[in-house]
Amino acid sequence: MAEETSKATDDALKQWAASKKGLTSGEAQKRLAQYGPNAITAKEESLLKKLLGYFWGPIPWMIEVAALLSLLVQHWIDFAIIMVLLIYNAGIGFWQERKAANALAALKKGLAPKAHVERDGAWSTIDAADLVPGDVVRLRLGEIVPADVALVEGDYISIDQSALTGESLPVSKKVGDSAYSGSIAKQGEMIAVVTGTGSNTFFGRTAKLVAGAGAKSHSQQAVMRIGDFLIVMAIGLSILLIGFELYRDIVVQDAWHWSDAVKILQFVLILVIASIPVAMPAVLSVTMALGALALSKKKAIVSRLEGIEEMAGVDILCSDKTGTLTKNQLTLGDPVVFGDATPEACILAGALASKKENDDAIDLAVIDGVKDPSTLTGYTQTDFTPFDPVHKRTQATITDAEGNKETVTKGAPQVITAMAKLDKATEEKAQKAVDAMAAKGFRALGVASSKDAGSTWTFLGILPLYDPPRDDSKDTIRQAQEHGLQVKMVTGDDVAIASEIAGQLGMGTHIQAANDLFKEGSDPDHVSDQTAEAIEKAEGFARVFPEHKYGIVKALQSRGHIVAMTGDGVNDAPALKQADCGIAVSGATDAARAAAALILTAPGLSVIITAIEEARQIFERIMSYTIYRIAMTIDIMFVVVLATIFFDFRPLTAVMIIALALLDDIPIMTIAYDNTRIDKKPVRWEIRRVLLCSSVMGILAVAQSFGLLLIGMAWMNDPDLQAWIPMDQAHLQTAVFLQLVAGGHLMLFVTRTKGFFLSPPLPSMTLFGAILGTQVFAVLMCGFGWLMPALPWTVIALVWGYVIVWMFILDVAKLGLYRLLEDRARHREKHLETISQPLHPNAQP
Repeated sequence: MAEETSKATDDALKQWAASKKGLTSGEAQKRLAQYGPNAITAKEESLLKKLLGYFWGPIPWMIEVAALLSLLVQHWIDFAIIMVLLIYNAGIGFWQERKAANALAALKKGLAPKAHVERDGAWSTIDAADLVPGDVVRLRLGEIVPADVALVEGDYISIDQSALTGESLPVSKKVGDSAYSGSIAKQGEMIAVVTGTGSNTFFGRTAKLVAGAGAKSHSQQAVMRIGDFLIVMAIGLSILLIGFELYRDIVVQDAWHWSDAVKILQFVLILVIASIPVAMPAVLSVTMALGALALSKKKAIVSRLEGIEEMAGVDILCSDKTGTLTKNQLTLGDPVVFGDATPEACILAGALASKKENDDAIDLAVIDGVKDPSTLTGYTQTDFTPFDPVHKRTQATITDAEGNKETVTKGAPQVITAMAKLDKATEEKAQKAVDAMAAKGFRALGVASSKDAGSTWTFLGILPLYDPPRDDSKDTIRQAQEHGLQVKMVTGDDVAIASEIAGQLGMGTHIQAANDLFKEGSDPDHVSDQTAEAIEKAEGFARVFPEHKYGIVKALQSRGHIVAMTGDGVNDAPALKQADCGIAVSGATDAARAAAALILTAPGLSVIITAIEEARQIFERIMSYTIYRIAMTIDIMFVVVLATIFFDFRPLTAVMIIALALLDDIPIMTIAYDNTRIDKKPVRWEIRRVLLCSSVMGILAVAQSFGLLLIGMAWMNDPDLQAWIPMDQAHLQTAVFLQLVAGGHLMLFVTRTKGFFLSPPLPSMTLFGAILGTQVFAVLMCGFGWLMPALPWTVIALVWGYVIVWMFILDVAKLGLYRLLEDRARHREKHLETISQPLHPNAQP
């Protein structure tokens, strides 16, 4: 054994051209220049660049063009409102991003600031950043390991590396073993040689993954495509309108003047301003910000606004096991006793062979297993030997109240049974008990006592230890499944432990070992289709390292899934950042919190169900607004262009178009407070469906507006109707304005629900009040002639009757369209199920 230890030490020192006396100062400086500092370097993006990013993209471009055009035509109020909305939206996004701590900064914070190093034959304390490969360092109790090291001297050291690897208990290390940068020494002291620094450490590779991780928001992609659609439509119709106006003035009327060109351009610019959805980014931001506020009251902090919307579409939840699904608290199970020993006596002996002051997780679990803690006060511990990886047991000498001495021990079952010199039958019984516990993922401890100071030992039994599921985990997983989510366990523990916990929680027990899926040297960014399919079919993953978690998320995303990932350690940070919605659970490290979009401040996963429900409601609000806003843009643009082309009549004045834009967009922001239903399945941006629905609603809205225009034209040419209520083109413009304001908001009541518009959930009082106030104001504008010719009250009533009739027509069309789309979706799902089923052996081809 001593020869093996000496060889391991010599090999480690030889590999890094080091000696037990450490490097010389000169050699250390050379290596520092060669390998660089022991720190994580990151390219920081300037605050200005981050801020300017919020002014870049199709929708911001459209709004910026609208602001510029307002400035050119000197519509100062419109310019001010557009700029306020633009700056407000950028400010909300920038503030949320700044509020979330930088993930790499948090990773740096975890590094040890100082290190005890031997150089030039003398020990000194230096900055950990100055360590180089080949340095000899001393690791002590309570200190953070300053770099990746190979242990070369000392009895043993117990290291907590749970934040890096996910292992639930400290790991005992001996000479020849490795220790990772960022882990913490819990017991013992050893000498080590540095094998990796900075980005070349296990810790540094995790930081690299965090830096390269991150999936583009589905909402960002959707808004980009909506922006592209609106830009193409606005440009196309503007060119058509300008072309017609020029043709009419130059060819037909032969009365061209440059002043006409200015008027045409001015009108087209105003039309474009009115059609651009200037409030869309603000509505999205406000809706999600209010959702973030609601979640904060339920102990979930949102650090990235888009994460809320992504949560609505999540169909796979990858959950860490230790501390998330389980209590991260070792618990004593029912002991298996031998001979005349009772379960209580076995547990008591195990507790007396423990020391509470050492704060060891196993010792504390055994002590907590004593039903009556007062029995421990009847004994005095006169001597105690802690666990070490060589002897693999603890031992204590105790004295009872009568002064009787006894020696008790607990540790690895094979060690304890060998000490007790069991007969073959008893030894086989003990081994079967240990194997049965191992199959369930339990740790096993043998317990024995001695009345003669350790000369002979009596085997008392075997104590099982396990990390039990949280009380709310099973119910939370059931609720997640009812909401259409697959829950996959991801853990650094062994397959047996993962399968046992998964079975207890009602999860799938098809657990895959991560190293079977990701072969050594494989790139987690580029997994094969075969591996991605295996990951998709797996119900959980064990023996997982950070790059595995990251690779699992990437693979599932490549299969078209929207993935949420929970975690709490440094090892989880890359996967949390890559996931569509990363969730840092209660007690998470700074690195995990920084990488996550949602931070839970209460233990367990139950608040995630609340977050999913809130997210799906937010998604419904955004979807109803988006369909409404695209449809209104289509309505305004097409009505103006078609009326100009076919009737040589401008249905709206420039002032009306500006007023319409303000009355449409500003009150509609209250949709953020609307009541919505909660979908039973994940919902996501289906951009083709959105554009189809909004286009159908938009075309029907054009038919509604054009219908009123035709009625108005007929009215003006009918002597009887003119005798009843005189109408001219100016009054018709006012009537079209009123129809667009009233019809637009009534259309929102249609688009806000997939069912009949009068069925629950009804609109919130905030939304209803804002729209009611807008409609009253619009009626007063038309009735009293504010900024436009006054319209007779009878005509106002007729217009309102007309739009109410059209509201029912729109709703019938909407119900028919959704039914058609749902039938197609069901037919497609059945078709996919049919082709995915294997052919029956007896079936005819």
